[in-house]
Amino acid sequence: MEHPKTYNAKEIKTPYGPLIIEGPIKAEKLAGLEFHHDLVAFRQPEQQHKALIEIAALPEGRIIIARNRHTIVGYVTYLYPDPLERWSEGKMKNLIELGAIEVIPEYRGYSVGKNLLRVSMMDDAMEDYITITTEYYWHWDLKGTGLNVWEYRKVMEKMMNAGGLEWYATDEPEISSHPANCLMAKIGKRVDQDSIQQFDQLRFKNRFMY
Repeated sequence: MEHPKTYNAKEIKTPYGPLIIEGPIKAEKLAGLEFHHDLVAFRQPEQQHKALIEIAALPEGRIIIARNRHTIVGYVTYLYPDPLERWSEGKMKNLIELGAIEVIPEYRGYSVGKNLLRVSMMDDAMEDYITITTEYYWHWDLKGTGLNVWEYRKVMEKMMNAGGLEWYATDEPEISSHPANCLMAKIGKRVDQDSIQQFDQLRFKNRFMY
């Protein structure tokens, strides 16, 4: 499958000055930007910066960033699901995962996350994919935001809705292990019926047990 990537950008205003939301960003450009020291949700900033550069270099990999001049203050990643996850078992070439989204505390509450998703979906090529994201409450910054799991889940759902992702039922064990966890997905307009059926089979692997 071809993975065309068309660059899009928009500027949003915040109390700390304008932010550029742009992408997909090429690996070389990412390497030349600073990575904010408060981007610590998944691993140490230096390691995460390196991981984003590696994802951007993958044929299917997409990184959309929010930057204040030369500093990345937020990002979202898209790539094939982890080989250890259920979602990779079908080896679907047109299923990609929104793997991580992060915005530094200073810029939260100004729709940066929503705009990262909106810019992601401005690329028409996204209509060729089933885009999924798995939300687990143990990844959420409940302490930093002061929200409870249900409030945070509502915030996450609203943000994902901005990119056209909706809630989908599944029997995947980790997602089913807590009611706040969820699978969200967007099925592109050009995705064929066979792929949608294959995705449904991945969502419910234990349906014949009941």
